[in-house]
Amino acid sequence: MQELNHAQKRAVSHFEGSCLVLAGPGSGKTRVITERIRFLIREKGVPPTRILVITFTKAAAVQMQERYQNFYHRDSSKIHFGTFHAVFFKILRQEYHYTTKNVIYGEKKHKLLRQIVTEMDLELQDENEFLIDLESEISRIKGNRLELRECRPALCKYEDFRKIFEEYQRSIKKRSLLDFDDMLLYCYELLSTKEDVLAMWQEQFSYILIDEFQDISLVQYEIIKMLGAPENNLFIVGDDDQSIYGFRGARPDIMKQFLKDYPDAEQCLLNINYRSVPAITEMAGRVIGHNRERMQKKIISAKEESLMPEMDQKMAVRKNQEEMEMCIKNGTEEVFTIRKYPKTSEENDAICEKIERYFKQGIDFGEIAVLFRTNIQVRALSVKLAEYQIPFVLKEHLSNIYDHWIVQDILAYIQIARGNRERGRVWKIINRPARYIRRDAFTEPYVDFDELKRYYEDKDWMIERIEALQYQLEMLSKMKPYAAVHFIRKGIGYDDYIKEYAASGGSSEIAMFEILEEILEDAGNFETIDAWFRHMREYREVLMEQTLESEAEKKGVFLLTMHGAKGLEYSCVFIPDANEGVTPYGKAVLDSEIEEERRMFYVAMTRAKRHLHISYVEERFGKAAVPSRFIEEIVL
Repeated sequence: MQELNHAQKRAVSHFEGSCLVLAGPGSGKTRVITERIRFLIREKGVPPTRILVITFTKAAAVQMQERYQNFYHRDSSKIHFGTFHAVFFKILRQEYHYTTKNVIYGEKKHKLLRQIVTEMDLELQDENEFLIDLESEISRIKGNRLELRECRPALCKYEDFRKIFEEYQRSIKKRSLLDFDDMLLYCYELLSTKEDVLAMWQEQFSYILIDEFQDISLVQYEIIKMLGAPENNLFIVGDDDQSIYGFRGARPDIMKQFLKDYPDAEQCLLNINYRSVPAITEMAGRVIGHNRERMQKKIISAKEESLMPEMDQKMAVRKNQEEMEMCIKNGTEEVFTIRKYPKTSEENDAICEKIERYFKQGIDFGEIAVLFRTNIQVRALSVKLAEYQIPFVLKEHLSNIYDHWIVQDILAYIQIARGNRERGRVWKIINRPARYIRRDAFTEPYVDFDELKRYYEDKDWMIERIEALQYQLEMLSKMKPYAAVHFIRKGIGYDDYIKEYAASGGSSEIAMFEILEEILEDAGNFETIDAWFRHMREYREVLMEQTLESEAEKKGVFLLTMHGAKGLEYSCVFIPDANEGVTPYGKAVLDSEIEEERRMFYVAMTRAKRHLHISYVEERFGKAAVPSRFIEEIVL
């Protein structure tokens, strides 16, 4: 086992009072936490039952416990390892006698919210996407103890959201249920109102250690402060530069607040990165250094002396500022690159070729990852990897672009033009764009346009609209995929419908047009509609196989989002599509949002151990694209 460095030893040997450990990427924070547990028990005689170790996921808690047992060959069962929710539920269970039957989560929670939304009869294009956003917004409000009247959710009108929120709360209380966020709120209320209960748990948890502290929410922090008093033996470990869960209520500024609340807290900086080679560490530092709201730190690689500004003699740097390209080599081996490609197709070919070379050099596919800002980007590369016969693993549940409601609308037009006149399919698109045709005009399982015209026989203008649609469908039936999608968008007027829908507050116009451009570009790869539809079926089967395979069976290049990559590491990492509008994401406008996007890019960069390849394209979906500002921050 590698000996602890000076900063690690200092953190481990901290005994009483509060301590903030600022732990950069790959700096050995898990080792520090497990060593500190050993130090408290063996060196200071602290009873294991009085130590509480909090992590953010159950998997991390199990891993921490197993690591402690394996390192020190000691029983860890008496030490309390758990997530915030597990610890707080334990308190509630003892005081209120809750059981797991009182907890609503997962599918049950989703089903209840779906029922409430359905009964409100809101006009939603993608109910699943709305429900996911709805759960996040409810969680954010509860996690930060916000007043409902102060919230202005972006997913729907405030009045609609208020009704959903209040009905949801009424429904779960009536059933004696609580969700994960209620666990936090109820625990806060219990400990802040019952001094005897608080005193008992303060006695139980004399020493509290918290991992990934940058992901903490306000209500979690308030509870920890109560539990830690009066001795305040709080040992918190985190990195504000890696806080990327703002949508869940995470508040990186709480790390600064901790130092205000505990001005005597000891501070330890773990700034030696044992994961990445110097070039990667240095380039990542250039990016994150542009964030203003951060705790200042300089992370250096343990592998060699820092390479910048004076490069190590073994390294060669080639930089083209005009082209926004860069290459750092160690001998003949590329360590860090930024490259430009004309289009996504060329970019994906280059990634596949590079992966093949690494594999021939002895790097296993499982040591390679491609990280995306959003899961919608994954489809094109996954198809290309299949062409190259490179196995890949979808680490997260990734949505299928062909299932998106916008794509389903496009496909419905094509299917109707090809003769499928099922009532539900025709109704789906009949008023996209608006033709003002009523639902009760459809009386049969299959739509007959002549019957539809008879329904409106006293309204000439409606007959003209139906006949115009018939003419458009006739033209559409003869077109190849690319021409068909383009005609639906421009000739039939689907683009105008999307603009109107976005203007009404339905969703982000940028995000919706990105879907349209993606499907247009995809259609251009096929000569016939049948070939395109066959590809869709095959792609769905690939995703299904990924879902059915167990974790143990999955072997291949990892495809995952920047969010999903948190806490992981790989020998080789690719970050494609480093363009403005992708990363930072187009919806990010406020300074705080841009800073979180930059933290996400930093997290993605620091997953790489030996090789990091960043790329951008000159053209996305037929339009000129510019490199991400994060690339400029590295090259310039």
